[in-house]
Amino acid sequence: MGAAKWIAGFLGWVSGGPIGALVGFLIGSVVDSGLDSVRISSGSSSSTYSRGSSGQRGYTATEQRNSFFVSLLVLSSAVMRADGVTHQSELNYIKSFIRSNFGENAVSEAMRILQDLEHKDVNLYSVCSQIADNMNYSQRLQLFHYLAQIANSDSEFNQREKDVLETIATYLRLSQSDSSSIISMFWKDSSSAYLVLGISPSATDDEVKSAYRRMAMKNHPDKVATLGPEVQKAAAEKFRQVQEAYETIKRQRGIS
Repeated sequence: MGAAKWIAGFLGWVSGGPIGALVGFLIGSVVDSGLDSVRISSGSSSSTYSRGSSGQRGYTATEQRNSFFVSLLVLSSAVMRADGVTHQSELNYIKSFIRSNFGENAVSEAMRILQDLEHKDVNLYSVCSQIADNMNYSQRLQLFHYLAQIANSDSEFNQREKDVLETIATYLRLSQSDSSSIISMFWKDSSSAYLVLGISPSATDDEVKSAYRRMAMKNHPDKVATLGPEVQKAAAEKFRQVQEAYETIKRQRGIS
C-alpha cells in the first residue's frame, strides 16, 4: 500500500493548513486530488459529528479519528527529536500504536513518514494551532498523553523532552494544570501524585477529594469515544493513572 493511498484514506480536517502542507510535502500532489472524495465518502459513512473550538463545520467520527492519528504522527516527530536521538523504543511504541489502529501494512508507511519528518522543519505553533482549532479539549488531552508516553518509552524521560512537551501543551491551549498532570504521570518525583490531580502537597483532604473527582471526570474514557476503541483503551489507562495518584495520596494521608 503506497503512502499516498494510505494517508488519503485517513484525512479529515488535516487536509488543509500547516499539517496539510506537511502531508503534501511527504506524499506528493496525488493526495490533493483525492481529498474531496475522501471527505465525501467519510461524511456519508457516519452521522456522528463534532465541532472544533473554531466553530467550523462538524466532522464525522471517522474524520476525527483519522485526523487524530495524522496529528499524532506529526507531533511525535517533534518529541522524538527533542533530545537529538531517535530511540528504537520510541519507534516501537509508535509502530505498536499504528499496527493496532491501521493494521500491519500501514506500519512501514508511518515509519517512512516519520523518517521524512526528521528532515523537515515543523512549525509547532502553527501545527498545534490547527489541532486546537479543530480538535476538542478531551481529544487534545489524549493526544498529549500519547506524546508523553512516547517521551517515556525509552525509560529516559529527560528535561529536553519535558521542555518540548510543555511547549506543545501551551500551543495546544491546554491548561498548565492539565498538562502538568499528564507529564507527572511519567515524570516521577515526591510531588507527582499531587500534580497528576492538579494540586499542591499543601492541599487539604477535601481539596484532594474534589481534585480527584474533577480530574476523573475530565479524563474519563467516554470523552474520546469517537476516536475508536484503541484510543478509548489508552484513555482508560490515563484514567487509571489518575485513580492511582489519588490512592497514593490517600495512603500517605490515611484518608478513608
